[in-house]
Amino acid sequence: MKKSAVARNPTYYDTYINQVEDIELSEAFQQSIAAIDTLDLEKFRLLGDLAYAPGKWTLRDILQHLIDGERVFTYRALRFARNDDTALPGYEENMFAEYAGANRRPLEDLLAELRCVRQGSQLLFASFDEAALRRCGVMFNSELPVLAIGFTIIGHQNHHMRIIEERYFPLLP
Repeated sequence: MKKSAVARNPTYYDTYINQVEDIELSEAFQQSIAAIDTLDLEKFRLLGDLAYAPGKWTLRDILQHLIDGERVFTYRALRFARNDDTALPGYEENMFAEYAGANRRPLEDLLAELRCVRQGSQLLFASFDEAALRRCGVMFNSELPVLAIGFTIIGHQNHHMRIIEERYFPLLP
């Protein structure tokens, strides 16, 4: 199903959903994996553990955030796809970042994990039929269809990759 098939574009998550072209979800997943595979690891290494401003995350923190966030979102998608109508809470991303220890991990490991998690998400969403993709659930006070969660995952990566391009790469000599 294409992004335009998302029946409800809830506030907040539309920020991410709107960063994905109107393409099939399966194609969006493929493009996101290709984007991971083409990241310039040398630029990431040169930046090391720098953040573009005080209190902002490092590149490793961002990669770990993408991994953690995707795991939370796919859990939600699975619950909703299986018709579980339990409202699910949000999660505190800054607390996750604080306790993740991302800056102790090699960039290669984070990128490999991100790719594996994304491939797992791709397979999970491919297993959902149209009825499952249209099912909705409540997460963090927003009702969201499963299909929208898939596009949120992709758009979340696009959002953070834009931040890296715009705010981190200019720090390079």
